[in-house]
Amino acid sequence: MQVLDEPTWRERAAAHEARVDSATAAHVARRRDHRAHPVEDFLFTYYSFKPAQLRRWHPGAGVGLAGAGGAPHRDWRFYAVDGDVVSVDIEAFATARGDTLRFVRDLLVRTAGRPARFGCFGLHEWAMVYRQGPSAVRHSAWPLRLGASGTDAVVESHQLTCSHFDAYRFFTPEAAPLNAMTPTRETQPQLEQPGCLHAGMDLYKWAHKLVPVVPSDLVMDCFELARDIRSLDMRAAPYDLRELGYEPVPIETAEGKAAYVAEQRAFAERGQALRKRLIAVCDDILHTARDGT
Repeated sequence: MQVLDEPTWRERAAAHEARVDSATAAHVARRRDHRAHPVEDFLFTYYSFKPAQLRRWHPGAGVGLAGAGGAPHRDWRFYAVDGDVVSVDIEAFATARGDTLRFVRDLLVRTAGRPARFGCFGLHEWAMVYRQGPSAVRHSAWPLRLGASGTDAVVESHQLTCSHFDAYRFFTPEAAPLNAMTPTRETQPQLEQPGCLHAGMDLYKWAHKLVPVVPSDLVMDCFELARDIRSLDMRAAPYDLRELGYEPVPIETAEGKAAYVAEQRAFAERGQALRKRLIAVCDDILHTARDGT
């Protein structure tokens, strides 16, 4: 085990808190003022990790903190104190969260091993408003860039190819049969692929579900990827969000499609690197728990 002296881990904890504060300040201010945001709120509503939870610094499994008496970790779940050192109790975590750990690892490994596909063009957001009345549209406070009929026409002129269940399940009843496949929770491990924006964003979900064995720097790297992907997700959506500073990616045009795919490819590369790091954590925990070392 690597043991950090108290000045070192306190410095790292403070740096992490500052990183999180910078990333979440706008959301925290809006929440205090009861103001909604159609893009950024997603990271704190769809995903269950709150800013205060994200702000807690975890060194990750295999790292001990000297000066345990002054470390808040000693009172947190899945930590144990040995003399003057506090660290993640890997055995306790593996016993309590082993099923989740194995599911996440299996999903990540399968996803990482598939070729990325880049032909969806973000049409899942369009399918979520297809043939909806104005009051039923998900972000009804914001206008549809092409209007209702124009939005429907884009859906009808393309083949929907969404492979992600948690996007597909929000398709309107009229849009769901137009999709090339019918994703379910059970088929998620068979369908998830690394080009999917939602699969990339979900790396943040898998990272925070495995706290505290996943170190906070990796959780934040996944958070920042999810934040950046969400921006593209909504710039390519049918909404006109220019008032908020989001320039549309007009995926109904050839130029828009090319711009979307270029960003999607870059996110897929970032996602694969983070996926590899998460798989390594899972493997280390499973190996350590199995060997009892």
